[in-house]
Amino acid sequence: MGYRSAMTVLAFDTCFGRLSVAVRHPGDDGTWAITSAGESLATGHAERLLPMVQSVMREARVTFTDLQRIAVSIGPGTFTGVRTGIAAARAIALATGKPVCGITSLGLMRATAAGTNEALLAGRPLAVTVDARRGEVYIQLFSGDGTPLAEPQILPVDAALALLPEAGVTLIGSGGPVLQAAAALSGWPFETLLPNLEPDARALAAVAHTLPITETVKPLYLRAPDAKPQTAKSLPRA
Repeated sequence: MGYRSAMTVLAFDTCFGRLSVAVRHPGDDGTWAITSAGESLATGHAERLLPMVQSVMREARVTFTDLQRIAVSIGPGTFTGVRTGIAAARAIALATGKPVCGITSLGLMRATAAGTNEALLAGRPLAVTVDARRGEVYIQLFSGDGTPLAEPQILPVDAALALLPEAGVTLIGSGGPVLQAAAALSGWPFETLLPNLEPDARALAAVAHTLPITETVKPLYLRAPDAKPQTAKSLPRA
């Protein structure tokens, strides 16, 4: 199946500490434009996502009928954030009959970084890494042309360091300073860029035409949710 570079796309990301929505659409001058919005959120992605989608689509003068593809980041990320994005993508696809595609949050971060400073990162092998707390990081390696070299993982800091080549890799994302600090103790320096980088739906809207359509998008959870049911207890029966 061929890809179409000219298509109207709704894209959104809810995986980490920022919510973003973007629509790629025909501009007034006949070229393609991207209209977007985003805000930093510790919680509340579910409450803000659909209002933001409606606002961005209204600003872009795009209706759900106009859409040719829906794109969403599938994780890893916070359990609630990933679940929110996947549920919304599935619901919109079901209601509109539009095809849907997904990208890992770390893959989207790589695309976001390239869009932010393509000249700086061009040709560099990258390790996109996010501080997952508890002494762990999310990590995914990419070649200089952006090809994923492995699936995203969640690893203890020492194991993540062991995954990295000894030279020629640049760390981006909030996990970079964590890994750099640990590596410095053994005299193993890394270049760290964009430590505050978050996935951005603008980048997803721009690359969505290159992503394969899937029958349904599935969440990529690399860590179980913190809240677990109390299996040892049961509700009283009436």
